[in-house]
Amino acid sequence: MEESDRIREIVAEVTGVAVDELSDDTSLEQLLCDSLDLLELTVALEEEYDIAIKDESLQKCDNIGNLISLVIHYIES
Repeated sequence: MEESDRIREIVAEVTGVAVDELSDDTSLEQLLCDSLDLLELTVALEEEYDIAIKDESLQKCDNIGNLISLVIHYIES
């Protein structure tokens, strides 16, 4: 499984939105109802990949595609 697919699965688990409804252009603002959802998503990604995502980096992500790029960047660093 590609990392991008797994990241989409994690987003789907946290948001309750079906994976096949998540495209790179899907807005995170539309998916995440509040800051608690964002925190839950951040923790899930950090635990899955054993990374620490900076809040300011995450706040720059406005869609799934940007989030995937960010997480892959952290994985490869």
